[in-house]
Amino acid sequence: MMNACGHDVFLYGGPDNEAPCTEHIPCITEELQKLALGDDHYTQVDFNPLTPLWTFFNSQAIQAISKRIKQKDIICIIGGLSQKPIADAFPRNPSVEFGIGYHGIFSKYKVFESYAWMHTHYGARSSSTDVDGDQRDTVIPSYIDVDEFTYVDKPEDYVAYVGRMIDRKGISIASSACSMAGVKLVTAGPGIGMDGIEHRGELDPPSRDTFMGKAHALIAPTIYIEPFGTVAVEAMACGTPVICSDWGAFTETVIHGFTGFRCRTTEDFAQAINKITTLDRKAISDYSRNRYGLESVSVMYDKYFDFISNHAFR
Repeated sequence: MMNACGHDVFLYGGPDNEAPCTEHIPCITEELQKLALGDDHYTQVDFNPLTPLWTFFNSQAIQAISKRIKQKDIICIIGGLSQKPIADAFPRNPSVEFGIGYHGIFSKYKVFESYAWMHTHYGARSSSTDVDGDQRDTVIPSYIDVDEFTYVDKPEDYVAYVGRMIDRKGISIASSACSMAGVKLVTAGPGIGMDGIEHRGELDPPSRDTFMGKAHALIAPTIYIEPFGTVAVEAMACGTPVICSDWGAFTETVIHGFTGFRCRTTEDFAQAINKITTLDRKAISDYSRNRYGLESVSVMYDKYFDFISNHAFR
């Protein structure tokens, strides 16, 4: 997004990355990535900066950044405390944590993916009822490339679940609600599927687009406080309504009665499944594309980076 806005973008990351940027600088090998992760999902990696994965990556990144960094450059951090050594190595340049959907934050400038997640952090950092905000923080939602999602006007007769196959994602609630509503549930995502339910495993982007787009609805009954839940926005871009929990970022992304339904009990979810045909799929798609497309979100980031530049270098 920032490259398209006219910024020079230097991407320090893994070996395989096709993001448009000024220069892509690999700072870790695929072998070390696999050694650190094993068979786990990437979200399960140890975010301890003292582990071999992070010490190697951070040292490589620091060396590479030192060769390129200029006086008013901003360092964007995506790994929280695990990448704090990078920020510490360049104290004269502001570091900003962007896309925060995790615990373990440290920087002066922070971009949260939702107000729900920002407020969760505010509350967690204080044992007092008197919690102050920080004017240097902001909320910018996660984003989608709208060209990767296809609008589907006439869906098929199944409800889709896309995500890790774990209880905290609400997979059991999804199964019970669909059974109660008398509709077919089809799942996709990392992990082992449930007995008696069709599971398509991990899907590549085109397959996931087709799977979500053809669904009668997407069900996302996440139990924990969802920092953002990108899958909901992706499904809506296809025109697929979302049936989700009534807390976390869903309270910001899913408009109850317009782009889907927010629920609390299994009965609520089952009733919502039966009401989903009352919603306008084209209006849902337009909402998601206009609100969360790269073009819209890039303006928010561009404005925030201007704020950092004016605040940090004055």
